[in-house]
Amino acid sequence: MRTTVSLDPDVFAALERIRRDEGIGLSEALNRMARRSLTAPTRPAVFELRTVDLGLSIDVTNIGDVLDLLDQNED
Repeated sequence: MRTTVSLDPDVFAALERIRRDEGIGLSEALNRMARRSLTAPTRPAVFELRTVDLGLSIDVTNIGDVLDLLDQNED
C-alpha cells in the first residue's frame, strides 16, 4: 500500500537511524518502527500520593462540626 505521511523531525531522525544502522529503505524502517511500538510492553501509570502539612488539623469524623467551622471562617 502506498500513502503519504508527515513526520515530525524527531521521528524522521529515528527512522533515518534505523534505516542507516540496518541498511534498509525508509518504508521498511517505518514498518519496523511501527511493529516495535505495537508489541512494546506498556507500563502502568505510577500514582504517587503526595501530602503536605498545612499546619492545621480538622477532625472530619463529625460533619456537623466541620460545617460549623467552615461557616465561622466565612465571616
